[in-house]
Amino acid sequence: MKPALIFIISTLAQLFLLVMLLRFWLPWLGADFRNPIAQGILRLTSPLVIPVRRIIPPIGRLDTATVVVAFAIQYLSVLIILTLSAVAPTIGLVALTSLIDLVLLSLRLFTFAIFIYIILSWIAPGTYNPATAFISMLVEPVMRPFRRIIRPIGGLDISPIFAIIALQAGAIFLSTLRPFPI
Repeated sequence: MKPALIFIISTLAQLFLLVMLLRFWLPWLGADFRNPIAQGILRLTSPLVIPVRRIIPPIGRLDTATVVVAFAIQYLSVLIILTLSAVAPTIGLVALTSLIDLVLLSLRLFTFAIFIYIILSWIAPGTYNPATAFISMLVEPVMRPFRRIIRPIGGLDISPIFAIIALQAGAIFLSTLRPFPI
């Protein structure tokens, strides 16, 4: 029973945290907030973020309220999972695990978005819809440095491969720093 409960808690927390992280990254990536997907993300997360924003204002483009809410959700999910697993958590180690898990989730988000971007470029190149525009908005700033270094070979852009390798290497490195491997 415990493993199933841990799975459900972890999965639901990560799904909501993906939406929260998308909200965090939207201003940094120069998102078009008229995009229906961006508007949906704002609608889903606003009930938690807006009240916190009244207390904690943003610092420049850093949406501190979103960071605080995402961290709190991750902290609670790690704390609940550790408690269910009969591990004695300490405040500092749970906080460090939560912070690292949020960064890992962001890296996975970008990796997954690059895979979707690649598949969409094969299936429907040059088409426009809100989903492709949103994925493109997520991926282009990540891909830009790799495209500057790695030019297309025979019309084939291989820079996504190197972007995925770099994101996965970062995720592997960060995974080794987690105090609680949940």
